[in-house]
Amino acid sequence: MERILDNQFWRDKRVFITGAAGLLGSWLTTELVSRGADIVGLIRDQVTQSPLVSSGTIHQITVAHGDICDYMAMERILAEYEIDTIFHLAAQTQVGIANRVPMSTFEANIKGTWTVLEAARRNPTVNCILVASSDKAYGPQTDLPYREDQPLEGHYPYDVSKTCADLIARSYAHTYDLPIGVTRFANLYGGGDLNWNRLIPGTIRSVLRGERPIVRSDGSFKRDYIFVKDAVYGYLTLAEQIHKPGITGEAFNFGISEPVSVLEMINNIIELSGCADLEPVILDEVKNEIQDQYLSSDKARELLGWTPQYSLTEGLRETMAWYKDYLGL
Repeated sequence: MERILDNQFWRDKRVFITGAAGLLGSWLTTELVSRGADIVGLIRDQVTQSPLVSSGTIHQITVAHGDICDYMAMERILAEYEIDTIFHLAAQTQVGIANRVPMSTFEANIKGTWTVLEAARRNPTVNCILVASSDKAYGPQTDLPYREDQPLEGHYPYDVSKTCADLIARSYAHTYDLPIGVTRFANLYGGGDLNWNRLIPGTIRSVLRGERPIVRSDGSFKRDYIFVKDAVYGYLTLAEQIHKPGITGEAFNFGISEPVSVLEMINNIIELSGCADLEPVILDEVKNEIQDQYLSSDKARELLGWTPQYSLTEGLRETMAWYKDYLGL
């Protein structure tokens, strides 16, 4: 069952988005603005290259500068703007950074989550809270694809931070009867991701410049991927149904259930670019990452009516067009 989003649902609704300048935050903010929502976006650092800025959407929202670990700031924002819906997306998202400096990752991803949730618990206007977890929260599992009833067993710093945030969010839902939903997305990609050490943006930039793409691993690691527009669709679909029986307090996987290896992904990008003579440089230097990770999205399809609208090829083609324009190539 494919569900059509309610175009009137978000009109004049007061929405707080943490991490509004990030990849997902930018696209979600832009979509909600188009649907008439009244957005307050939390931004810690001034990110001039964010799609939120380059698209001009930042001028259509209220910007709150602050840190998700600052409890008084979170409580002030929720109270003064009488927030109805919270999308808690802000996080330290880089696996490599988490391995090198775990403290800042734990601070942002774990403390930041309980800080936002505690402020929400004390503000009666809050009617919906969605918290971004990750497929990494499952940790290494022998039974794939990941399903929501499997235990969360993150081993490495980033994975553990998401395991903790996930458990904390559902604890607040069950202990305090808060309308919380948790999202566990596959690897997110799309135009606007300027973290060039990530596989897809880094490979696209190299290929568009006629350079050999760099592979940090041995190329065999398998991942599931989801296009940013499908992720936005997933967030809106879950938020609109958070008060239906069986939804509040639950976690949902979102992916396209078509895992590919790193080398397969690179070859897909090379093929779409038409630069078939570019051979990747394989460094094989990755440590502390899970070999294979991919999701079953059956629960989201059956309970929410969500299905991805983009195939991997369609998403990559649109993403590549964005970077080509951005890089002026």
